[in-house]
Amino acid sequence: MTLRRWAPWITLAITLVIVVMLSRALRRYDLHEVLEALRTVSFKRLGLAVACVAGSYFSLTLFDTLATRYVRRRLPYRKIALASFCALSIGHNVGLAAFSSGAIRYRFYSRWGLSAQEIGKLIVFCAITVGLGLLTLGSLAWTLQPDLAAEMTGLPVPVVRAVGLLALTLPVGWVGLAFVVRRRLRVWRWYVDMPTPRLAAGQLLVGTMNFAFVAAALHQAVLTAAPIGYFEVAAAYIIGNTAAIISHVPGGLGVIEVLVMYLLPQANLLAAVLLFRAVYYLLPLPLGALCLIFAELHFRRCDRARSRLAERRESFGGPAAPARR
Repeated sequence: MTLRRWAPWITLAITLVIVVMLSRALRRYDLHEVLEALRTVSFKRLGLAVACVAGSYFSLTLFDTLATRYVRRRLPYRKIALASFCALSIGHNVGLAAFSSGAIRYRFYSRWGLSAQEIGKLIVFCAITVGLGLLTLGSLAWTLQPDLAAEMTGLPVPVVRAVGLLALTLPVGWVGLAFVVRRRLRVWRWYVDMPTPRLAAGQLLVGTMNFAFVAAALHQAVLTAAPIGYFEVAAAYIIGNTAAIISHVPGGLGVIEVLVMYLLPQANLLAAVLLFRAVYYLLPLPLGALCLIFAELHFRRCDRARSRLAERRESFGGPAAPARR
């Protein structure tokens, strides 16, 4: 009863946090610059960029789908997709995505019957999937386009290629380890329950697919300013995204711009980066916030309906309805 009494205030607090979060995120963008960048883009190029962003967010829902299999829970895809999209569309903009998106994931999955330990494993599984995708696409970009990485790092091209190939052994090694270690793996003081080989291969596939779609969206934006190859843009994005993850800057604000402008110093790339931010960060954010608000309202209605049903059963002397998630 105490939890039900506080439910409206919890919903109101979450709604206010989302509104503040959204207003702060929108303040990072100069609306005039964004509209000017969009005005110069053809509908075909804009449509392809949006399609690539949709492909990325679809890939992210597969992160959670594999993670629920990993913790041996079966949930409908529509629920998984809702939790994933709300968590990541907001988490990408807030910064410290593992914590911000993790809190939203916890809100959804705890209602659907997952324990705190299972949700923690799910979040770690998704984080590992991110790392595998970043390593795979990054190593391919460094190996196929070594001149760009060599220019930034100052390393000789053969060394860059060697680093790229070495980095590729890590995700491949993870899948191989899943065949060898079928139970718990100890890493210093921590223990990791290894996924099955099929899940590990799935992590490698969907992790790479996500970053490939994101790089493709950035590539479409950059093509509005200069004819640059996909892997050249992918290499710049991977380096920039790695820096953004390390710095925990909300949405990688400023980090990606500086690195892309440094690595790809062609004319009018600032407008291209603004276009990328508009379709990848700005567009999904209000959609994710609205989905979260409507989900909270739906949860509240369900709680009230179950409460009324329980009260009716008690008034007729029947057993109270069991709590359902």
